[in-house]
Amino acid sequence: MKFKLIMAFVKPNITDTVVDSMKEAGATGATIIPARGTGMHEAKSFFGLSIEDKTDILVFLVEEHVVEKLMKVIQLAGKFDEPGTGIALVLPIEHIAGLDSQMKKFKDQARDKYF
Repeated sequence: MKFKLIMAFVKPNITDTVVDSMKEAGATGATIIPARGTGMHEAKSFFGLSIEDKTDILVFLVEEHVVEKLMKVIQLAGKFDEPGTGIALVLPIEHIAGLDSQMKKFKDQARDKYF
């Protein structure tokens, strides 16, 4: 099996919506990492101190054959067609350890795709 890592950078108020949508579409889970960041627009300031927007980094480890479908789910759930809502990207995975408990789910998904 080949795996990919989908990372999405979203505002915390839509994190649950994106994660729930991904799980409904077949993702087995997510890792949520709180972060701060700034985009193309200038950071807001308060009495001369820069205020950075809060962001959540959502990480999904998925099988390669579901990546396109899940990227569409993220784009719709995250409303990425609106400016400043977030971005998502896919990274290749070379080696994995610790997936023994999820292998049945991955095999079932692969079987459902081809049968």
